[in-house]
Amino acid sequence: MASNFGISVDKDSNGLGLKLEGDFDATSAHLLIYAIKKLPENTMMVSVYTNGLKSIHPNGLDVFHRLMSSLNGKPGKIVFTGINASRLSRDNA
Repeated sequence: MASNFGISVDKDSNGLGLKLEGDFDATSAHLLIYAIKKLPENTMMVSVYTNGLKSIHPNGLDVFHRLMSSLNGKPGKIVFTGINASRLSRDNA
């Protein structure tokens, strides 16, 4: 795992927000998927804030996009925001 990667959870007006910080690699991708899976089932929407990412490794993107299918319907609830949103969005997988 990138030693400087972190995820913080905040409530916002539409649901929950996950703020990503540091470098995004394959292990970071696993951590993000795990964090999404652990959110309460009744969460209406999850905003993933990407402005805090310093670098995004190609293998991290590959792993993340592959693991998105394991979310059992939750991807429809996930909105990526920030300068790196288009890179993480499943639409670009």
